[in-house]
Amino acid sequence: MSVTYDHSYVEDFAPGAGTLPARAWLDDDSGRIPLSGEWRFRLSPSVAEAPDDLKEPDTSSWDTIAVPGHWQLSGYGAPAYTNVVYPFPLEPPFVPTDNPTGDYVRSVTVPADWAGARIVLRFEGVDSRFAVVVDGNPVGWSSGSRLPTEFDLTELVAPGQEIRIAVRVHQWSAGSYVEDQDMWWLSGIFREVNLLAVKPQAPTDVFVHASYDGGAGTLKVESDVAGTVVVPELGLEFPTGEEATIDSVEPWSAESPKLYDGVVRTEGGEVRVRIGFRTIAIVDGVFTVNGNRVLFAGVNRHEFHPDRGRALTEQDMLDDVLIMKRAGINAVRTSHYPPHPHFLDLCDEYGLYVVDECDLETHGFGYEPQPPKLPNPVMDERFQADLVERMRRMVERDKNHPSIVLWSLGNECGMGDNLKAMYDFAKDRDPSRPVHYERDTHAEFVDVYSQMYTSLEDVEKIGEDPTSYRGLPFILCEYGHAMGNGPGGLSDYRALFEKYPRCQGGFIWEWIDHGLRTTVDGKEFYAYGGDFGETIHDGNFVCDGLLFPDRTPSPGMDEYVKVIEPLVITADGSGNIAITNRYEVLDTSHLTFRLESQIAGERVGSGTLPVPAIAPGETVSVQLPPGIAEQQDANQPDTWVTVTAELTEGTAWANAGHRVAWGQIRLDVPSDARPEVAGTPAEGVAGVGGITVAGLTNARLDVWRAPIDNDAIPGVANAWKDAGLHRVQHRVVSAGVKDSAWEVVTRTAPPALQWGLVSTWRWTAVDSGVFLQLSIQPEGQFPETLPRLGITFELPKVDQVEWFGTGPNEAYVDTRAAAAVGKYAASVAELQAPYVRPQENGHRIDTRWAALTGTAGTLRIEAAPDLFGLTVRQWTTADLENAKHTPDLVAGDTTYVTVDLGQAGIGSNSCGPALSEQYKLKTAPASLSVKFTA
Repeated sequence: MSVTYDHSYVEDFAPGAGTLPARAWLDDDSGRIPLSGEWRFRLSPSVAEAPDDLKEPDTSSWDTIAVPGHWQLSGYGAPAYTNVVYPFPLEPPFVPTDNPTGDYVRSVTVPADWAGARIVLRFEGVDSRFAVVVDGNPVGWSSGSRLPTEFDLTELVAPGQEIRIAVRVHQWSAGSYVEDQDMWWLSGIFREVNLLAVKPQAPTDVFVHASYDGGAGTLKVESDVAGTVVVPELGLEFPTGEEATIDSVEPWSAESPKLYDGVVRTEGGEVRVRIGFRTIAIVDGVFTVNGNRVLFAGVNRHEFHPDRGRALTEQDMLDDVLIMKRAGINAVRTSHYPPHPHFLDLCDEYGLYVVDECDLETHGFGYEPQPPKLPNPVMDERFQADLVERMRRMVERDKNHPSIVLWSLGNECGMGDNLKAMYDFAKDRDPSRPVHYERDTHAEFVDVYSQMYTSLEDVEKIGEDPTSYRGLPFILCEYGHAMGNGPGGLSDYRALFEKYPRCQGGFIWEWIDHGLRTTVDGKEFYAYGGDFGETIHDGNFVCDGLLFPDRTPSPGMDEYVKVIEPLVITADGSGNIAITNRYEVLDTSHLTFRLESQIAGERVGSGTLPVPAIAPGETVSVQLPPGIAEQQDANQPDTWVTVTAELTEGTAWANAGHRVAWGQIRLDVPSDARPEVAGTPAEGVAGVGGITVAGLTNARLDVWRAPIDNDAIPGVANAWKDAGLHRVQHRVVSAGVKDSAWEVVTRTAPPALQWGLVSTWRWTAVDSGVFLQLSIQPEGQFPETLPRLGITFELPKVDQVEWFGTGPNEAYVDTRAAAAVGKYAASVAELQAPYVRPQENGHRIDTRWAALTGTAGTLRIEAAPDLFGLTVRQWTTADLENAKHTPDLVAGDTTYVTVDLGQAGIGSNSCGPALSEQYKLKTAPASLSVKFTA
């Protein structure tokens, strides 16, 4: 081939040319020169305009660029985001003539002591297709952006001499047709490049087979160069290719990731291996590891950093793993490509089950067969060699990781013979691991059955029918779409996973918001699709993670942590505490249980709770300590006991004292008795609803929220808008003294329509404040559901909020598992959740009382007895709805407060089932009683 004059490889169906066979990622004693750092760089707008000078490039006028990195994040071109559609015409293998092409050049001296070694140039990841020229000699080219490529340079270099490496990278190629993953289109050498010296007769590939059965282990290590396997901790030394049996080993699992250090020794060199003994089996339709049922509490993880895109550092990877472990997450699906191999090392070490997914997605073609002119690549035999080779490169690179428990063929490609060929290769090369592929809807050639965003009803149907889909284990490879304010309803899914053994959990979509840190006019924000001038994009659909782009947890993350925690702590029905161990293999002996009791938010007792070691799957009842138990008879309102399980000793992923689970138990019996209102009419009140206290003005009925992504994308908000809910108007029907109260009757209704909500506001002056009794009656052809139902009013600027109710973070009717009853305080700014696209947020459900302190003093709102939802902001709902990014929200001198009777649930309908009926806010008569005091 001639890289400098012939670019036909850009549109070639083959996976590459001049490359070395795929092999495992090894920790060996090969010489290594990292080539990360500054490279000379030049970007041409097209292949045709890229100069034919790579044989002898004059780089004196070129720029420099960091490797690893993406050129779009280094000042060249711009990022672009699409979810499904391709940003170029569908006519494989052709790509646009305007195909940005980046040239990278750097020089390196080959050490003199590398004489006699095989010199290998290794790329861990280049997007999307690239060719290599060394000292003017074309070496080869490769595709498969998230897969490694190696070239043999031995015949082209001389030890002790300097060489010049030139790499030509193309943004688009035939490979782009099979890399249509839901992520930013970013180009360049984004993973490390290394120059390697492989010693003569040194092993270059090993395959570790380590299984476990009832306490015993078996170990076999295949090596392309014969040698000896040594595992000092086990006293093992035996030849490669032979199998050793060990009577007693500690198995590897996500909860207890025991690794044994071993080495493969040959005359030419050594390879260090980390061995985890574990056996994966499917027994009676249940996926097991070492004989134990696995319940996947997982996440889908793209590689992402808000400044570096997919060019992650080892610290970034460690940060992800530590956050996952501290959260109780036990599994990762590497959506939708193999991750950096160091991440898999961390999963081995810290304990995470991995679904390793091939670098393959063809979503933009659709799932069904197309006309003959436009077959999906998985149905197109011209792509088969590349797709099978992609599977081979992943399996060979990652085969020695005990953390990998499933191979995945790819994502959202429909069905085709090429997928079957990929499956056949994986099963032939590694029969120890099952294979996953979600779009195999009839379970023709998969070992587990998988779906995305399945409704609760359909999950239950699958759980109830053990014969459906060949009786395979059922896993939700994606569910709980964490876009914006969400996901909701996670507790309901977890309950089904617990109920039906075959329903083995799933993976939240997804781990992190892909917002790119951007500054415009001195204002920093996270950019999403369309912010870089893309003509085709999918907006903020790229921001659908449990973490904000800077890796701080979203409220959805806090909710997931609570839902999946390894213990369930509840009342046992007889006045004691029930504790259920949901661990897979661990008992609770590593935990310390602490107890705290509160009355009306004030701590009245605390201590350590003696709890016996609880075996996995078992439940025990623990008596309350005498002093705490007596509080059950005190008849104090809102008496709560909180039990917390903490790590007794530190682990590799958390310090001693880290909370792994908690539960709250209410000791008193809540009363719904309504107090007798004794007072005088609160005359002279102003505003639609009629109230003046502590600067409070403009009280009115509120039925609208700034649509969350789960309202906006599926059209729920449009239906609400069709009913006029976003633009209601208010009319005072009557006002005057009636039955010892100042009574105001209002009608809230949209223009152009005949339905409305008639509200009766009864105000009574009591105890240096006012008591409100509000009743609401819908009339006419009103909409079936509402976004919210509450009262909104304005105050002079509020700085601080203290409340007794649920917290500390926001909570809604279907996202309240993580909300604990207590007394909290926060600034108004701290009450906001900074979703990348602003939307409804900050709601605190089931508030007992709140004190809002600002320039006009303190306003106290008390439930009397109705619990209420509280939202406090420095901007209006309209401001929130119209904002595109967080800097668009500017605080003023007015604070806007909403006291909710109810609000619609959250769900995950932006990419999932419709909100469950139980969480919809049905339009119906409603009432609220609250007290306001200054």
